[in-house]
Amino acid sequence: MAALLALGLAATAQASTPDEARWQHEAQAVTITRDDWGIAHVHGKTDADAVFGMAYAQAEDDFNRVETNYLNAMGRLAEAEGESAIWQDLRMKLFIDPATLKTLYAKSPTWLQALMNSWADGLNYYLAMHPDVHPRVIRHFEPWMALSFSEGSIGGDIERVSLNQLEAFYGHDPVTALARVEPPSSWAEPTGSNGIAIAPRLTANGHALLLINPHTSFFFRSELQMTSDAGLDVYGAVTWGQFFIYQGFNHHIGWMHTSTGLDAVDEFAETIVHKDGKLFYRYGKERRPVTTRTISVPYRAADGSMAERSFTVYATHHGPIVRAKDGKWIAIALMNKPMEALEQSWLRTRASDYASYMKVAELKANSSNNTIFADDKGEIAYLHPQFIPKRDDRFDYAKPVDGSDPATDWKDLLPLDAAPHLLNPPNGWIFNTNDWPYSAAGPYSPKRADYPRYMDRAGENPRGIHATRVLSGQQGFTLSSLITAAFDSYLPAFARQIPILVADYDALPANDPLRPRLAGQIALLRNWDYRWGIASMPTSLAVFWGDILWDKVDKADTAEGLSIYDYMAEKAGPQARLGALVEASDRLEKDFGSWGVPWGEINRYQRINGAIVQPFDDARPSIPVPFTSSRWGSLASFGAHRWPGTRRYYGTSGNSFVAVVEFGDKVRARAITAGGESGHPDSPHFNDEAERYTTGNLRTVYFWPEQLKGHIERVYHPGS
Repeated sequence: MAALLALGLAATAQASTPDEARWQHEAQAVTITRDDWGIAHVHGKTDADAVFGMAYAQAEDDFNRVETNYLNAMGRLAEAEGESAIWQDLRMKLFIDPATLKTLYAKSPTWLQALMNSWADGLNYYLAMHPDVHPRVIRHFEPWMALSFSEGSIGGDIERVSLNQLEAFYGHDPVTALARVEPPSSWAEPTGSNGIAIAPRLTANGHALLLINPHTSFFFRSELQMTSDAGLDVYGAVTWGQFFIYQGFNHHIGWMHTSTGLDAVDEFAETIVHKDGKLFYRYGKERRPVTTRTISVPYRAADGSMAERSFTVYATHHGPIVRAKDGKWIAIALMNKPMEALEQSWLRTRASDYASYMKVAELKANSSNNTIFADDKGEIAYLHPQFIPKRDDRFDYAKPVDGSDPATDWKDLLPLDAAPHLLNPPNGWIFNTNDWPYSAAGPYSPKRADYPRYMDRAGENPRGIHATRVLSGQQGFTLSSLITAAFDSYLPAFARQIPILVADYDALPANDPLRPRLAGQIALLRNWDYRWGIASMPTSLAVFWGDILWDKVDKADTAEGLSIYDYMAEKAGPQARLGALVEASDRLEKDFGSWGVPWGEINRYQRINGAIVQPFDDARPSIPVPFTSSRWGSLASFGAHRWPGTRRYYGTSGNSFVAVVEFGDKVRARAITAGGESGHPDSPHFNDEAERYTTGNLRTVYFWPEQLKGHIERVYHPGS
């Protein structure tokens, strides 16, 4: 420590600008301890000091992902990636305006300004100390920028806006915009996560347990700990570039966010009137002027120079216009409360029990996440999102509603107790898998009939059925048995679908040519226990079959309100189901030489370099992964498919961070992060957790100082 202090004093003496002097002074108030997994344990004198240190540590691990997240958040991606990102930037700029964010920063509470200031200082100090790092666009971070990315979900509300339809409207070329080739729908891993809370009466040690299991794109979040002399002590997953723990725990409480099925993003069909060269829209008996403004989108041209496109964009009081349909302009309404969202995201990390967590929730700036909660008092809870506008339930907000009818308008936000919620249900467990809240606690769940339709658009899903199965009737839970439940290999979607496929085969006439063609495949599936595994051949055949049928059914007319699973089982018909099995067999034979292939030979984890988009290669080393897409009900999710030039499936999303937490006298936890903590291929922590990740072998979390002893690689001040 004396050596560190001497280095710090020497660095301060060399400061050439007031900014550098301030950064160096802040750095001396921060200590970063890297454990033997490369995870940063950041300590500061104040909370702001801890933010400075964690921003610096994140930049050390993967500055590219930090910067890219803010290029996305501020609508500046095209400045780095060119014309292809123009529409993504325009979408962000419909909602994000630097002038507005600067005003909000000036109005922010002093404590929040201090955190934003330290966040920017930590990133700028990193850049100053690493002149070999060349940002693609952002060479200096300003405090207000933190308000552009104040909620840590992988897919924010804004992603409901279709880029193709936005381009068709503002690019005035609907044929080109809407004719783009889309990848098969089976390639899109269902977004979301798993959260489970277990009450003390069902645990072996009499302590509440919590499963934290976000399903995101791999390497989307960092894992770290933040502490301060002011009482901050929180551990968990941080979305790159943000300064708060998004999913995690502190001394007393833990929280897990799962993407919600709540309808908090609505479209309004506006009737546009042209008069005297001006645009109006009908609203009741009024004709209101359409708001117009110009948005400029800079982009990097093919020759490396900077160019710019300008757009005249439109809005009504419902929100910006994002597309057209049936002669109407469609406006979109969604939550846009960056300051309150950032406050809520930070303050919940400092809550100490259910009551204080709920006090923070009163900010009502969470629109996209359900929450599973547990604490050291033994309380467990389910929270629906808190940003819920009251609406007239006569209208179906799953579709664009008539914007000219004032009755469709959003009203005030609902009170928290008007949404589905649970606290300490008698069954002793709560879960959410991005399904509806109406099965979160078995028979003690909120009742669907008690709430308006807009409270949920997700319905049930196979992971929800699976979670109910592994939780019902169980007791004596431990950290280990909760991990076992989180990696249970049962696939309930196939348990429903495969018997129907087998029955289709059995009903074939004796002389049907499909009988000999599919005899071996059906025999394999008929005797399957519907569980994934590295050596499982039925898993390979079922996944290939399911993906092919999924893509066919996804294009079918589902106007009857059936889910894709219902359509596969009830409407697809024997010909489509058996035909998909023929296609699956042919594909396996073409790619692997046989339709009987162990799943681990196909389904692989591979991390070649630090790029955000990986160049997958069958000739390069990879690791077998036993679990499947969550589409089929696997709680442990691995979203994988073929890539250009590959036969094998390579995963890019799913289980990205997994933690189990026990809230005893002293909180303890085990966790795993996909791949490793560092984004640098030359780091020992680039891929050191990969094998543990693929086998569900969670490591001990070094939360307490005594746990770190013997597991420390490096202790340093930022910049030293």
